[in-house]
Amino acid sequence: MSARVLLTRLASAIPLLLGISLLLFLVVHLAPGGPLDVYADNPSVTPAALERLSAAYGLDQPLPVQYGLWLKAMLTGDWGFSIRTGRPVLTELVERLGPTLQLGAAAMAVALVASLALGTLAAARAGSWIDRVVDAATLSGLSMPAFWLALVLQYLFSVRLGWLPSAGMETIGETSFVDSLAHLVMPATVLAIVTTAGWTRYIRAGMIDVLSRDYIRTAYAKGLSEREVLVRHALRNAIVPAISIIALDLASLISGAVITEAVFAWPGIGSLFVQSMDGRDYPVLMGVLMMGSAAVILANIVGDLLQAALDPRLRNG
Repeated sequence: MSARVLLTRLASAIPLLLGISLLLFLVVHLAPGGPLDVYADNPSVTPAALERLSAAYGLDQPLPVQYGLWLKAMLTGDWGFSIRTGRPVLTELVERLGPTLQLGAAAMAVALVASLALGTLAAARAGSWIDRVVDAATLSGLSMPAFWLALVLQYLFSVRLGWLPSAGMETIGETSFVDSLAHLVMPATVLAIVTTAGWTRYIRAGMIDVLSRDYIRTAYAKGLSEREVLVRHALRNAIVPAISIIALDLASLISGAVITEAVFAWPGIGSLFVQSMDGRDYPVLMGVLMMGSAAVILANIVGDLLQAALDPRLRNG
């Protein structure tokens, strides 16, 4: 991908993000309920106080005006204040991004290694019992709801065996690496299992297609070992079609693994999103959704760059 094409892609992302922001703003604000509903049933909160709160957050303005004010503030780096906590939205997001990146990095590292190994092994032994076992395992991984798997792991390893903490990021008063790792194991495992299942099937399909090519048969004819053929020649070409899928999955984790973080009370972007949904915290919701949208668009561009780096035929596209 040339620099000109890259700049064009980045420039085209701007109107796309604007369109997404308008759609998300409408969906969030037109949903039933509102951020001040929690005060409505409180007899100590007077109608005048509710009106002052509504005016303070601009909720008394027409929806187009609210969007214009929000967009202007966002473009200048002011993402507003949380209605739920009163803190700056950017501060909330920055604090929650670290735990989400930590969880996502651990899950993705495991998923990438496992899917490359399983996908390659299944393709190399296509039709064998190994391939059937991998196929059954990946179908099971894709079929299991993440929240169900999370609850099963919590019951087994926390309630029954007592080996791992059931929730949170660390034990209160404990800051050791071992304690942090123990809290990370189960949520990272849930994300890794679900992600590995999908990636393995993509890599297996790509490997089977590549292994039927003439240059692979030529490599075998030259006396190269099966390991050399699979790793040096087949895998590099087979992974190219799967890169976009992998990049988008990475973006989804960066924007918050909502279900997993909610079940394990992991203090990341996903749990922040759930809390903000419950309280109709419009500024935080828009911040999370826009960050997620930007991550997906950026991941798509990065995926194209990686594909072009691995496949010379795409570099001029």
